[in-house]
Amino acid sequence: MDFKKISEFLTPALWLAGGLMMLATIANAAPDPNFHIYIAYGQSNMEGNATNFDKNVDGKEHPRVKMFATTSCSNLGRPTVGEMYPAVPPMFKCNQGLSPADWFGRHMADSLPDVTIGIIPVAQGGTSIRLFDPDDYKNYLNSAESWLKNGAKAYGDDGNAMGRIIEVAKKAQEKGVIKGIIFHQGETDGGMSNWEQIVKKTYEYMLTQLGLKAEETPFVAGEMVDGGSCAGFNSRVHNLSKYIVNFGVASSKGYGSKGDGLHFTVEGYRGMGQRYAQEMLKLINVAPVDPEPQTPFKGEALAIPGKVEVEDFDKPGIGKNEDGTSNASYGDDSENHGDSDYRKDTGVDLYKKATGIAAGYNTTGDWLEWTVNVAEAGDYTAAASVATDGTGSFTLSIDGKSVGEFTVTGSSYDDFTEVKQKVTLPAGKHILRMDVTQQYFDIDYINFSMAQDPCDGCGEPCADCGTKIADVRLNMPTEAENYRIFDMNGTYLGVVRATGKAELRVNAANLVKRGGTYLAKSAKGRTNLIQVAK
Repeated sequence: MDFKKISEFLTPALWLAGGLMMLATIANAAPDPNFHIYIAYGQSNMEGNATNFDKNVDGKEHPRVKMFATTSCSNLGRPTVGEMYPAVPPMFKCNQGLSPADWFGRHMADSLPDVTIGIIPVAQGGTSIRLFDPDDYKNYLNSAESWLKNGAKAYGDDGNAMGRIIEVAKKAQEKGVIKGIIFHQGETDGGMSNWEQIVKKTYEYMLTQLGLKAEETPFVAGEMVDGGSCAGFNSRVHNLSKYIVNFGVASSKGYGSKGDGLHFTVEGYRGMGQRYAQEMLKLINVAPVDPEPQTPFKGEALAIPGKVEVEDFDKPGIGKNEDGTSNASYGDDSENHGDSDYRKDTGVDLYKKATGIAAGYNTTGDWLEWTVNVAEAGDYTAAASVATDGTGSFTLSIDGKSVGEFTVTGSSYDDFTEVKQKVTLPAGKHILRMDVTQQYFDIDYINFSMAQDPCDGCGEPCADCGTKIADVRLNMPTEAENYRIFDMNGTYLGVVRATGKAELRVNAANLVKRGGTYLAKSAKGRTNLIQVAK
């Protein structure tokens, strides 16, 4: 909810009264039926054993996937048990890694575009199912090794992991609806004859404590690592179907261990998350969505050098692939609050401005992506047309690698000015991304031109850099390339681009208005003499 927008329409008195009424309404709001919550429990493979996950891929927040903290992790900005936070790894404990629950939530959200997904994560590495038995966990912990006792204390001094599930789930039910349970455990219990019965007991205990019905609460269990030390236990996992009717299995086929015979690789956790989601979707009678890539809005990649109109961000694809790549192209809410009819069906606020169409009220955490085609690798000047009544900031990246940070200042959302930054871009087709790091600001376009320091912007010290020269003639064969121009005293004058071979004629900008002989130096190390005709 954007209180900044609301405040523009209220007087101070009405804002105070209306704001208090609004906060009271929010506090007393009924659970959102479109907020679907899932409990995730088990041992180390559910807890997340892959600490070497990619923060640029796995660590990016999905705008419609949340978690309810079950451990207090001040180091992760999640100090309060029971509170809702962005679902980014590690979700279970403060120093764990990537879990199948991470990608389960993302795939569920991508398959249910009008739904927000919530995860309640509770797991303990190396534990027996007995830890989750409300009648047996104390006896189990009394005889357990110290490392396991201490690990379970993350869920309370008495190590009551099931108690923590119920405690947090009841708080979560104030906001949404519990729709299902995912489970990965069994590596420790190969010799337990009644494992299936205890799993059933934990499932039914949650149903009773949370007022859930079995026919409305699917249970999906995951297989052990394919070909690993405990692969033989998979028959026991499948055997749960005799004890739990509303049941599915997430196959581990093709996902081997990271080398220890027990734990998945990063790719395995991503893939298992998708398979958990596919099974859950079947059980709730929703067909899984096949991933589709994002595509350029106008059919072709936007050319660089050239102007990237912000409103022409890519058409979003559907879902995420097993390798973790995203098919989205923007991160925002689901509604366009702008006054422009351009792309009204997106969740990006597009506004009509005197300069054109702008993406407005950009909020911290929002992002946009464009497919671009960079003609030549090298340094460029990125000039972003922006407006704000305060201070904002954003970053640009290419294929996940940061290329520039921009600060936006101003006094009016109608006064657009260009902020410029030198960026280094690789040649070819890439995904250009803008991430908002400080709200609020509006942005119209980002214009990329070959960097022309120190004359960029036609300011000092190049007093004549606004003049043009008709032709530049290169006196040796060359492929298409950019050349920095110097006078015979070594003074830098500007850049020209030679396109073709042999004796070339090209338009030249930012050169002094006179003829003569100059040095042209290419990025590849060539140095040519050129003659400039007035």
